[in-house]
Amino acid sequence: MLRVSAPAKINLTLKITGRRDDGYHLLESLVAFADIGDRLFISKSETSSLQLNGPFAAALGDDNIIAEAHVRLASHAQQALHSQIILEKNLPVAAGIGGGSADAAAALRGLAQLHNVDLPLEDIAASLGADVPVCLDTAPAWMSGIGHNIERLADLPPADIVLVNPRLALPTADVFASFAAQGRFSAPIKPPQGFATSADLLDFVRAQGNDLQSAACSLAPQIDDCLTALKKAGFAYVAMSGSGATCFGLSAPGSGRAMAARYRTMREKDWVVAGRLIGA
Repeated sequence: MLRVSAPAKINLTLKITGRRDDGYHLLESLVAFADIGDRLFISKSETSSLQLNGPFAAALGDDNIIAEAHVRLASHAQQALHSQIILEKNLPVAAGIGGGSADAAAALRGLAQLHNVDLPLEDIAASLGADVPVCLDTAPAWMSGIGHNIERLADLPPADIVLVNPRLALPTADVFASFAAQGRFSAPIKPPQGFATSADLLDFVRAQGNDLQSAACSLAPQIDDCLTALKKAGFAYVAMSGSGATCFGLSAPGSGRAMAARYRTMREKDWVVAGRLIGA
């Protein structure tokens, strides 16, 4: 049996730079991954099955993206790839941290390894969703276009990260619709070449921010409450990830757990998890 990690994808920055004729938005985002996430357990079997457990399993529907990833990989490999897959769903659903995309990417990686499938996975990942390709690797990345243009970066300076969510699912389409009503796009920038120090990273993320944060807060004021509590807890930088509703705080290595505990005293009913940024 293989145990495959599906780490949370964090949009440390997110700028919306335009919209294509087919409705897809163009974006630029500094993406990082945290040692917080779902896990998949994959083993060969006579027939294929998918089992769901974990604290957020009940929020998943029947048309799980892991099953679709399995079908598409088998089709490309022209093999049945019969497997038992168990998903431990630790990340909240529709939360802006790429949970489903990370699960699909982990399934592709794990199934390919287990069955010795030697195929490029990028095209299959892109067919599953805009965020799936970036989740095939855990190295930080600059993501642009509709999410399929990916430039991997050197590992970021060490940092603790705390993820919080007001236990609210926020549909991405609703947030983009709210953003579109504002009618403002950001100008594209040159991709960063890396960050030598934590101060360099913090300066960059502060300057870029998240274009969807205001739109999301207008739909779900609880997000603003989370951000306020993170600031009071003492984090060096706080923002919303993706289209929300999950928010994050960055802090010096070794300080995240104490700050997460401080946050819980202010918002004890929220989902709160402390971890660290990870590299390739």
